[in-house]
Amino acid sequence: MARKNKKNRVDIVYSTSDDFEYDYEGNEEVETLEPSAQELRVRMERRGGKPTTVVLAFEGSEDDMKALGKLLKSKCGVGGSTKDGEILVQGDHVKKVVEILKKEGYSRTK
Repeated sequence: MARKNKKNRVDIVYSTSDDFEYDYEGNEEVETLEPSAQELRVRMERRGGKPTTVVLAFEGSEDDMKALGKLLKSKCGVGGSTKDGEILVQGDHVKKVVEILKKEGYSRTK
């Protein structure tokens, strides 16, 4: 369930009603596509001058993306993060990440 954040209130400044419920953006639950339906893109970028493997176009929930990121980081033996819809793996591990994703069922990975 998405957390309600006061900064995400929609179209309301103030209400005096005791039973008023704020309408929050981003409350909808995102459904994760099956691995075979995902079209992931893997590329190497330099972030902060350091090589970073970036996995783009993951369609699904934040928790599922974090789980996939954790799997990739542990299989590569490096650190990284998941943020802004991207999975970041420290270092240049493009070939290894593509192999791991294909073994996990992400057959449309490039």
